[in-house]
Amino acid sequence: MKKIILILACSLSANTYASIEVLDRIAVIVDDGLIMESQIKSGFKEIVSLYKEQNIPLPGSDNLKDQVIESLIIEELQLQMANRAGVRISDSELNNAITRIANNSQMELEEFIAYIENDGESYESFRENVRKQMLIQRVQRGRVGSEINITEKEFAAFMETDESLVELEPELFVRQILVRGSDEADAVILRIENGEEFFEIAKEVSISSNSINGGELPWRKIVDMPELFSNALKNEDIGFISEPLKSGAGFHILKVEDKRGPFVQYEDQWFSRHILLSPSAIRDEESTELEINAIRDRVLNGEEFADLAEEYSEDPGSAKQGGNLDWLGKDVLAPEFEKVMIDSSIGIVSEVFQTQFGFHFLEVLEKRNYDMTRDLIEDRAYQLLYGRKYEEELENTLRSMRADAFVEIKDLD
Repeated sequence: MKKIILILACSLSANTYASIEVLDRIAVIVDDGLIMESQIKSGFKEIVSLYKEQNIPLPGSDNLKDQVIESLIIEELQLQMANRAGVRISDSELNNAITRIANNSQMELEEFIAYIENDGESYESFRENVRKQMLIQRVQRGRVGSEINITEKEFAAFMETDESLVELEPELFVRQILVRGSDEADAVILRIENGEEFFEIAKEVSISSNSINGGELPWRKIVDMPELFSNALKNEDIGFISEPLKSGAGFHILKVEDKRGPFVQYEDQWFSRHILLSPSAIRDEESTELEINAIRDRVLNGEEFADLAEEYSEDPGSAKQGGNLDWLGKDVLAPEFEKVMIDSSIGIVSEVFQTQFGFHFLEVLEKRNYDMTRDLIEDRAYQLLYGRKYEEELENTLRSMRADAFVEIKDLD
């Protein structure tokens, strides 16, 4: 009987092991990490789907598989680097990122989760993939960003390229007055300085064919203008009037009437100065307010604002500048400070007021409506140039990481 049971047990054991299937296998060893066969299959499936969605002919399956493997190797190396550097993505950061992805897809989070799961992917898997990409981006910014340096000369050269001019520069609406001689041109300039309207003078004296409509020229970018005009009008604000420009046709006087484009923007700005005293352990709020009111009285009695600011103000950023804050627009300063600044008349010392930093009084010296176009264009140009250099440096960094890594690709066929 015992023999029968033993034979039966052995038979069952053999049948059980024969039916076991290998669910996953190590496909690649990358330094201290592993890439599984299932990851390669999943990546292969995704890339094939992308090719089909974009109606791009599929390359050979071996080439496609090699692309997937190399992509996974680079990803694994960066994740290992993140782990060694102690880079972490908190759950709150991850939740915020996924919420932004959902919003960009014009869905509520619950709706987005349902969409993912209906598409055949688990939400947990999606979260993990997003976390990985956030880790990789953080590693890349830390490793690559510190290596990028843009010199003033390099930036200036980029700003001169046709690519920059075509993509970033605004279109200008320009009027011109064309006269034959320099004496006539000087007479036109004098009339403009005396307050006569440019377009009226153009109708009266300009010998150009567009004189009938006040010298209007078509909306054009600097890059599309004659060099004589582009050199004179580059970076100029609305209302700018050029000196007489000599050409074969005579003397041109140009005026920038308007500009348009995605970077054309104007901002109200104030140039102000202030004195700040902050309460402390040895000076309570009441004493601080009394002291700054006494300083304000000295300003009102004729003492120099700048001298008192340098001596007494506890704002380290402006005290040595006589309290000057330079030109600032809205949404930069504390709300209480901004309100007093906006409501103040030029040259009038304000009453003492309180912000989170302490007690202040201020004086607005000037106000202007500033053309932000040039600043915004330069910011965008810097982003473009930085992005280009970032991609180049990232490619070099990833290539170097790959070359230095220990990689063993298993033959699973």
